[in-house]
Amino acid sequence: MQDMFPTNAPQIRMESPLSDDLDQIFASHVAAMHADTPPESIHMMPRTDLVSDRIAFFVLRVDGQPAGMAALKLLDAGHAELKSMHVLASYRGQGLSGALLRHLLDHAAAHHIGRLSLETGIQPTFIAARGLYRKAGFVECPPFGDYRPDPNSVFMTIELPAP
Repeated sequence: MQDMFPTNAPQIRMESPLSDDLDQIFASHVAAMHADTPPESIHMMPRTDLVSDRIAFFVLRVDGQPAGMAALKLLDAGHAELKSMHVLASYRGQGLSGALLRHLLDHAAAHHIGRLSLETGIQPTFIAARGLYRKAGFVECPPFGDYRPDPNSVFMTIELPAP
């Protein structure tokens, strides 16, 4: 009889962004950001800057291996920014990006964050990401926080229900 409860279900947990086994995912993220985005329009945070009491960093693992990552950066008491969301190409097409995004939305709502915003690229390589965010309820908005208008950026936000 086949096991009805697979043990290899993806897991998402808060972890340190400095873990050695995350080198590949960070390298992939950096390469993807530099692939077709002008350097002045790349807004990703350096890995070491993701270690902060204002940042919750999450790793999505499949069979114990890192498959995705994302961070929430607290901007003020009720507003956070989604940072560095990335799923390795070899894991795409399995719904993992959606699972990771749902986890971030749930985490934000549970921590009384009423608004979650993000910056993403305008380039064709970001079409799937923008579609994922729109499907989750994000809408385009003006630049927020320290961002300024950028022709290579799309800014999006979502109001979250109280837990």
